[in-house]
Amino acid sequence: MAVDNSTQGTSRTTTEPPGTRVPAGLRKVVAASMAGTIVEWYEFFLYATAATLVFNVIFFPPSDNPLDNIIKAFLTYAVGFIARPLGGIVFGHFGDKYGRKKLLQLAIILVGVSTFLMGCLPTFDQIGYLAPILLIVLRFFQGFAVGGEWGGAVLLVAEHSPDKQRGFWASWPQAAVPAGNLLATVVLLTLSRTLTEEQFLAWGWRIGFWLSVVIVAVGYYIRTKVTDAPIFLEAQKEVEAAKKTNYGVIEVLKRYPRGVFTAMGLRFGENIMYYLVVTFSITYMSAHLGMITSTILTLILIAHVVHFAVIPIVGRFSDRLGRKPVYAAGAILAAVWGFVAFPLFDTQNDWLIVGVLILGLVIHALMYASQPAIMAEMFPTRMRYSGVSLGYQVTSIVAGSLAPIIATMLLSTYGSWVPVAIYLALAAGVTLIAVIALRETVGISLRSIDDADREKLAEEAKV
Repeated sequence: MAVDNSTQGTSRTTTEPPGTRVPAGLRKVVAASMAGTIVEWYEFFLYATAATLVFNVIFFPPSDNPLDNIIKAFLTYAVGFIARPLGGIVFGHFGDKYGRKKLLQLAIILVGVSTFLMGCLPTFDQIGYLAPILLIVLRFFQGFAVGGEWGGAVLLVAEHSPDKQRGFWASWPQAAVPAGNLLATVVLLTLSRTLTEEQFLAWGWRIGFWLSVVIVAVGYYIRTKVTDAPIFLEAQKEVEAAKKTNYGVIEVLKRYPRGVFTAMGLRFGENIMYYLVVTFSITYMSAHLGMITSTILTLILIAHVVHFAVIPIVGRFSDRLGRKPVYAAGAILAAVWGFVAFPLFDTQNDWLIVGVLILGLVIHALMYASQPAIMAEMFPTRMRYSGVSLGYQVTSIVAGSLAPIIATMLLSTYGSWVPVAIYLALAAGVTLIAVIALRETVGISLRSIDDADREKLAEEAKV
């Protein structure tokens, strides 16, 4: 069933201000993007949590220092981040050529299969070092698929959205990330509370990975009900007609290097902050403070709920106030968060901990919510998938993938949270510099970006 891509619809949503016109079919596009993103981030976060609570125990030989095996588990976790840029490059290239929808359907199947197979893996006691090797292989494919997912999901929405509402609508796929994390936390929390620790480590954790089959089926079905945006279909025909017009990673690096590197800078501090809040905090509270797993997961669950609710609100503010001031506020507050958060973690007071987790994710939302709109507004349609995927995913290698590892090593080496807080502050500083360099694009027409790109190509053809 094709989506009506008309922009003349007048239906409303309760999250929109009275009188705001909502393009017909846009909600269906948002739902399709969110469905797949929830699935893929459910599985990605499931791995992150399992790396801290399970994989460090069952996939590696015993160690006297519990942080040693956690670091090893995080190294397998990092493989997914290394694979993500490759997935972004491959999916971006073919997504710009064949369409966002087709590549999104492939991504959701690939991540679902790899996650299900993780739940079937034998342990270190059963097959020795082959266990972590197989885990790494599956993690690579999982990361490869997630790397291709994000660009397609956000662009499917951004390219359907009205110019003056792009920040709001394109923020919904971002909200699907905490929704997926929330779902993974609920599953793990339920399993950890209904099973003994021995049962959970022996087989209970596998259930969460096997459940991915059901979630993938639902997400795939929803994605069959949408089509690519008219602006993409027009650009696709134009590229096919003009055989000399190129697209893909090489082309975007050649013509829009500023956009790519600015996107990387914007992503750097945001990505590190997120994984310190939702991944390293689990390590800090469980391994360093000795808090109970179910308690930690409950507190993070509450924070994910707030994160999900806040992201579209911040997206709306970015439409009204501009991309730059909202993002800059997030970067500045991120630099301070670590110095406030860790002393409150040390109190082991549940109310203070959940408060500082919520604060961390609200600060993260100030940067994260407007990323799809900002990055979509940096590149023309013919190479937009490649551009946003490259800017977003390559950064994850040196940011999100290493953040839990670096933080854990700093904690293990110095026995203090202060170096971790300094690490986050420096990362936030990099992002603030990128915000200063950013061109304000709020309300810009994507068609005007395509027109400017055509003019450049025409001028070059004359030379």
